[in-house]
Amino acid sequence: MLKKLLIVFSLPFILSAHSMPELFDALKSHSQTKSDEMVVKKAEIYEDLAAAKLYPKINLFVSHDYYTTPTNMLPVPPNTVKDPNVAQPFSDNITREGAAFTMPLFVKSIFTMVDKANVMQKSAKVKKYINLLENEAVIVGSNANLIYLEAVQKSLNAKEKSLQETKKTLQIKVDNGRVAASALYKINDSLNQISINKNNIDLQKKKLISIIDSLTGIKLEVPVSMKFNGNIDSSKGLFSLEPFRVKIAADKLNVKAEKEKLYPALFAQGSYTFSQGTAYNNDKSVNEEYGNIGVVLNIPLLQMDNYSEISLAKIEVKSGEVELSKMTDELQSKAQMLEESLPLLDNSVKLYMQSIEDKKQLLEIAKLNFKNARLSTEEYLRYEDDVVSAEAELYKANSEVIQTKMQLAVIYANNIEEMVK
Repeated sequence: MLKKLLIVFSLPFILSAHSMPELFDALKSHSQTKSDEMVVKKAEIYEDLAAAKLYPKINLFVSHDYYTTPTNMLPVPPNTVKDPNVAQPFSDNITREGAAFTMPLFVKSIFTMVDKANVMQKSAKVKKYINLLENEAVIVGSNANLIYLEAVQKSLNAKEKSLQETKKTLQIKVDNGRVAASALYKINDSLNQISINKNNIDLQKKKLISIIDSLTGIKLEVPVSMKFNGNIDSSKGLFSLEPFRVKIAADKLNVKAEKEKLYPALFAQGSYTFSQGTAYNNDKSVNEEYGNIGVVLNIPLLQMDNYSEISLAKIEVKSGEVELSKMTDELQSKAQMLEESLPLLDNSVKLYMQSIEDKKQLLEIAKLNFKNARLSTEEYLRYEDDVVSAEAELYKANSEVIQTKMQLAVIYANNIEEMVK
């Protein structure tokens, strides 16, 4: 059945200057995909931000202070200034230069937040991949519909040509008075209906071309020929839900991080200051150096906002799990329906192909009977309509086969670029 499908969707009227790989490549560089790339880049930056909290913070500073009374430039131990002629480290104007640093030695929540950011980055990458598959499936499905409409149009053209030939013969009979003029009106009405249908098909094609253009930036003139390789692989399960599973894992890490904010935290801190000024006792220039380094243990005792954050984080996890369960049930049901519909669609294709052969034979007989006045105009036109309708149903069924496979490819995260060439 697949070989028949490939034959139908590689018909000679498909003469596009583009190819499916070209459309896929254009999709990857188009704004739709770039938008997902920005989400991944943001996730990478968030991971960097979380990891940055593990590094020391170092600040350089310069200040100049004016005091209303002489102020010490650094803490002075008692009785250290014995000689009044020595410039004492007290001044009205003090300029300070130096550096200060703080560094986390043990803050458990930071490590967990780094893990969470890493998981969120993974979620963004998987989501980008699923979105790419969805857009590729839209391109393939839209192109399949274009081929379907092109094929229907071709059938209508064949019917139009057949009716035009019949009209010429009928016109002669009407002119000779052998057939009533009303027969011509019926033929003309049928030709007009063909024009209406072709016009409606053109409108539908415009919409499909616009969809492909919006995803790739390529405006097709005619559909692109497609070849299919391989079958649907369901071994990965419902992989399209993976971004949601990963997000729940990240939400669980967020709960853990919020709890860990209640743990004791250990920090190192230190500073160095070089102070300059004019001694208040003898107006001599004086400068002093002063530094410190130490360790701080911070033990949270009462952090009510943290308890609320923990509760909120737990609700996020529970909400995500409920939503995932709902989506899993819906997607499993949909996947089962699509898989069960494939053999039915294949069978429909076989039946329509046989039906077309039979209806074409009946049409030839009807043309002969109509020519010999053994068949009414209405009955003859009905045979013409039957052939076109059967051909339209065949191409529609082929299109539905492709779209069904594309939906399953997205659900099971199959590589569409390898499936469709």
